[in-house]
Amino acid sequence: MAKEFWRWKEYNWKSETIDWKDGNTVSCGIDVGSVSSQAVILVDGELYAYSSMRTGSDSPMSATNAMNWALEDTGMTQDNVHYVVGTGYGRVNVPFANKTITEIACHARGANLMYGNTVRTILDMGGQDCKAIRCDEKGKVTNFLMNDKCAAGTGRGMEVFADLLSIPIEDVGELSFQVDEEPPPVSSTCVVFAKTEATGLLREGWPKNKVIAAYCSAMSHRVVTLLQRIGVESDFVITGGIGKNVGIVRRLSQELGFETLKTNYDSQIAGALGAALFGRALAEKARN
Repeated sequence: MAKEFWRWKEYNWKSETIDWKDGNTVSCGIDVGSVSSQAVILVDGELYAYSSMRTGSDSPMSATNAMNWALEDTGMTQDNVHYVVGTGYGRVNVPFANKTITEIACHARGANLMYGNTVRTILDMGGQDCKAIRCDEKGKVTNFLMNDKCAAGTGRGMEVFADLLSIPIEDVGELSFQVDEEPPPVSSTCVVFAKTEATGLLREGWPKNKVIAAYCSAMSHRVVTLLQRIGVESDFVITGGIGKNVGIVRRLSQELGFETLKTNYDSQIAGALGAALFGRALAEKARN
């Protein structure tokens, strides 16, 4: 079987210090994105368990699978969850959701918890689009912009390049810095044409690390243009899977002129985390 270089690691996690049975409110957020799905479970607003996995062709099943994997080995069942909020592209297809909320609102709310209430600008680099979001100290959205419907500058675009170059996607970011000097970015903004351009560069004798550096540079510049349109106000953070790619994050920081905030949370769960926080508030409102 041929190695799938684009395939990123799927995982789940649960807290060893929280006993969910002692909690008053158990809430869950399900983020069904175009490429990945996450489920986050909170106990009284504290992160208790989560999962992150590939979105399949069936959105309802992807939501169910993410939920079941987050619940694995917790002793908790879906019946123990007081409120579920669905978000992401597939939010209307979460069969057990009590409510759906847009991923823009959920990423802002999740980032507010993950990075602190000083966050004012969020870049959500998702599977098939990018969103620049402005928010206030409570994580409430004040403005946002989306890129066009093109995979360039997204997780899917990076997957295409990882496969083209036969480089594991987790290694792409670090490898992009193993160059003597930064190459000019690929000129094409469309992933299809950028792939063709990259193939041409390989034929000209460019090493893989130089090609991937040129693509990371192009992705970063494309996203900076989006951010400049909305106006970047610090503190600035990146959510979504691309937030783990240092090749993009460092170049973005260099072009913007300031660093992104760091967090101990997984940047990929921001949307589901925000959905779970909304779920907690809604559950407690209904109870009161």
